Amino acid sequence: MKKNAAELALRWLRRDLNHLTDVEQRVLKSTLERTALSRDPLRKSPGDIPIGVRLADSIARIGGSWSFIVSFLVFLAIWVLTNTLLLGAESFDPYPFIFLNLMLSMLAALQAPVIMMSQNRQAEHDRIDAAHDYEVNLKAEIEIMALHEKLDELRHQEIVAMREEIREIAAEIARLHAGAADGAPGA
Repeated sequence: MKKNAAELALRWLRRDLNHLTDVEQRVLKSTLERTALSRDPLRKSPGDIPIGVRLADSIARIGGSWSFIVSFLVFLAIWVLTNTLLLGAESFDPYPFIFLNLMLSMLAALQAPVIMMSQNRQAEHDRIDAAHDYEVNLKAEIEIMALHEKLDELRHQEIVAMREEIREIAAEIARLHAGAADGAPGA
């Protein structure tokens, strides 16, 4: 199998087996063993993902939605109306709403790093998926090249067989023609 792998590496990947990357060697091995490379990217169970990561993803999912933005705008409007119109002089956060600014600053200070953690994890996940896609695409290309080789070989065998049949038919015609010429009247 080692010789076969080396020959196929040269033929399909145009490089010596020892100069292939780990990914290329894994793909070549998978092709030779006729095993699948594809996998389900959603296979991980929620228990495999740490709670902090799941929490960061949830916060990013909620914080980046229109429902959060609209509900937060409603909250801000209620806050401003409550502290200016309803409570008047008795308001606990009068204009210019210093307490509200403090809360918003703390929310932004906590929310931004959590969203960045989620984005970094998603970017890592995307890099892994892209590497896996490359492996699957490379294997598909190799399989297509192998199919082309098989088709070319079949076509070559058919051509050789047809040439042999043509030779046999030509020989039979020549034999019949020679027999007809020998037995022709007046010859």
